[in-house]
Amino acid sequence: MNRLVLWNIDLTLVDVSIVTREAYAEAFRDVTGRPLVKLTQANGRPDSEIVFEMLAINGIVAGDDHLPRFLDALAGSFGARRRRLAKDGRMMPGARDALKAVARLDGVVQSVLTGTIKSNAVHKLTAFSLDRHIDFEIGGYGEEVYPKATLLQVAQGRAKRKYGATFDGRNTVLIGDSARDVQAARIAGAAIIGVASGRSLPAELHEAGADVVLPDLSNPSEVVAAVAGLTSPARRAGHFPAGR
Repeated sequence: MNRLVLWNIDLTLVDVSIVTREAYAEAFRDVTGRPLVKLTQANGRPDSEIVFEMLAINGIVAGDDHLPRFLDALAGSFGARRRRLAKDGRMMPGARDALKAVARLDGVVQSVLTGTIKSNAVHKLTAFSLDRHIDFEIGGYGEEVYPKATLLQVAQGRAKRKYGATFDGRNTVLIGDSARDVQAARIAGAAIIGVASGRSLPAELHEAGADVVLPDLSNPSEVVAAVAGLTSPARRAGHFPAGR
């Protein structure tokens, strides 16, 4: 294996925001005994960070046990709704074909770098049959209290231990829809493909430093060409394309 491709999930591969909001509301009520009144925006942040903000804006002083209890409750409430994901959510345009096309590249392993906790990440992709090309063992997830850039490096380390190959900035690509994804990749030294299918406009993704910006994943050939170019032998040898 000589290519590591890490995918963001929400608004890059799927949109299951309706089910996610319901699961958060139920988890909040289970943990605090109160109804959830104020929502917070995800904006590319991990579940662990969202939980703390959600508690704060709803007047709950978080204790040491709030985060693990909330994440356990969130896993349960989301899992109970997993059969609704395909009905009430949607797969982003081209997601399945893009994953399948990237999987055909020589030496590639695909996983996820997501703010979603692991169990819910598996449910989200399995609901749309997007899981078959993903190695969930080596991903980075929302229950891990790391900045996303650090989590990217954690995923690289997991991939190295499993596959016995070195994954670094020369052969790792993150594919995500938010400026936060771009910033995380830049900090971690990885390549980044920005997909303007979420809340960040193409100009914002460019400004944040994306190597390539695509309108969506509907053209799998463009996705493959971008991944291949950003993990080419020339790049691995340290000869980066102009503009890098």
